[in-house]
Amino acid sequence: MLSRLFNFNGGVKPAYNKEQSTGLPIAVPPAPTFLIIPLHQSIGGQPRPIVQTGDKVLKGQRIGEADGNVSSAVHASTSGTVIAVEMRRMPHSSGLSALCVVIEPDGRDEWIARQAFDYRSASPNAIRDYLRDMGVVGLGGAVFPSHLKINPGKRGKLDTLVINGAECEPFITCDDLLMRERPETIVRGIAIMRDMLSAGRVLIGVEDNKPIAIAAMQAAVQQLNETTIKVVAVPTRYPAGGAKQLIRVLTGIEVPHGQRSTDYGVQCFNVGTAYAIYEAIALGQPLISRIVTVAGNVRTARNYEVLFGTPMRDLVALCGPGADTDRLIMGGPMMGVGMPGDEVPIVKATNCVLVGSPTLFPPPPPEMPCIRCGECAKACPTDLQPFEMYWFSRAKIFGKAQEYHLFDCIECGCCAFVCPSRIPLVDYYRFAKSEIWAREKDKEAADQARQRHEFRQQREEREKAEKAAKLAAKTAAGREKAAAALADAAKPATTPEDEAKKAMIAAAMEKAKAQKAEAKNTENLTPEQQAEITAIEARRAEIREQAKPHLPHDD
Repeated sequence: MLSRLFNFNGGVKPAYNKEQSTGLPIAVPPAPTFLIIPLHQSIGGQPRPIVQTGDKVLKGQRIGEADGNVSSAVHASTSGTVIAVEMRRMPHSSGLSALCVVIEPDGRDEWIARQAFDYRSASPNAIRDYLRDMGVVGLGGAVFPSHLKINPGKRGKLDTLVINGAECEPFITCDDLLMRERPETIVRGIAIMRDMLSAGRVLIGVEDNKPIAIAAMQAAVQQLNETTIKVVAVPTRYPAGGAKQLIRVLTGIEVPHGQRSTDYGVQCFNVGTAYAIYEAIALGQPLISRIVTVAGNVRTARNYEVLFGTPMRDLVALCGPGADTDRLIMGGPMMGVGMPGDEVPIVKATNCVLVGSPTLFPPPPPEMPCIRCGECAKACPTDLQPFEMYWFSRAKIFGKAQEYHLFDCIECGCCAFVCPSRIPLVDYYRFAKSEIWAREKDKEAADQARQRHEFRQQREEREKAEKAAKLAAKTAAGREKAAAALADAAKPATTPEDEAKKAMIAAAMEKAKAQKAEAKNTENLTPEQQAEITAIEARRAEIREQAKPHLPHDD
């Protein structure tokens, strides 16, 4: 199935410090006094709260509903009472607050009714909706909603499903312990994912510094008789656990930035995600906890299965932090972020709580000028030019930084790790990215404001034109009415004598009409009547002749 391994450019080999937290099995910490469960725990929109203060909730009950497609539901980690739905500080270096549901556990840990989901007879959309409502997200660090990745793409199937068990970041061993202790469950989850994605083969990549985990996974594959699944030991080199780097190592495929890996017939998931998908599909349990490594400046480093919402201070206290502890880091020393306080909760993205001290992580030496040695470019696993991006990011020439593919940077920290000038290169890249995002957001807001302004102007002009038309019509009607009134006013006033004259004139006109009508009746007369009329006319003519005055004759 696998002929050979491929290589990726760059990478480093830091001190891994993993053996401190692998000597003890996974433990379950006691329930905290309060659970602070942020509603926004994944990439995408913030889920809408569907509980309120005073509500009784059960373990696994949905308390936040997915907001849109790129979102994932949030559930109660245990049974208890909702005592607040309010803003609380988030586990983020910014120290900003977000809406959280605060639950006081009742100690009964009472589950909701659970049942398996028949994914074999369900449509692909129904499967994705189910995983969204179960709150399943990627547990490798990106916390991308898994229901969006359970999609074979345009081809309708995958050539290769890659499962990421590399876990290359120093100090972190949560995936290692999960593969050691629960390999069968992981493989069953992988088989479900393979069926959903119609994948031809499955490659589980595990760094070769985890021989116990590799052996456990291989035994589980053989026990379940999964012939299409293969466990592959990959060379230990940071960041071999990056999705694109692991795909490159196992398949030789390089997925360009901004494109979907499914277009190349491959998709990558973390082993913890496979475990969560099995619990959601086969057991009907939503994602309410995960394995978290506690390491660093502690007396006993260990892995715990922690309920989401557990304050970090409660978890760290179980391991005996040193008196000189000065910080908490969520994640590892390469890509982790400092926490604003120890009261922030464990969330879906928390794979490790690294306890720091001045001895373990001494203050960085002063930043020196870049000497353009090119060591950062040699170490970059994505084949970028870090020193060019640094110069343009520092000069705030963000357009040029983008020309050097700033957003292809995965912020792994390899460049800063090898920099002889001790320049915190990743900080500059993050600054540039945030500025670009902020400017794009401002531009989008400005465009929306301009569109609203133009629409308002058009509406006001339309309303003004409609008012003018109505006023013109009303004015024209008023003028016509005034003209009629003026015409009536211009007519002379009539008196009774005038009315009597009008009546006499009307009577005379009627008489004339009657006479005319009688004259028309002389057309059809008898000969005798006609002879009589002729005689009368002759006499009238004779009388008229006699009445004429006689003029003297001329001699």
